[in-house]
Amino acid sequence: MQTILTSKGQMTLPKAARARLGLETGDQLLVTVQDSDTIVLKRRSATPAPALRGLLPLPARALSVEEMDAGIANHLRAKHRPGSRA
Repeated sequence: MQTILTSKGQMTLPKAARARLGLETGDQLLVTVQDSDTIVLKRRSATPAPALRGLLPLPARALSVEEMDAGIANHLRAKHRPGSRA
């Protein structure tokens, strides 16, 4: 497979390569330059949701929408209070 580098530094990954790798519009690729004539492209994988479990402590109890709204309102009042540095 062959592709051409444009004057803007862009190239089109051939359709056969995209199909073989299952790449779709919007997928992100990591570019690694290995030596003077080798570039490696790897699909950037998103962090799977289960890996994020436990990252934040669980609240003592679930908050209601009204409690969340009140907390946000309190934060915004404090943030926009004259002389506030928040």
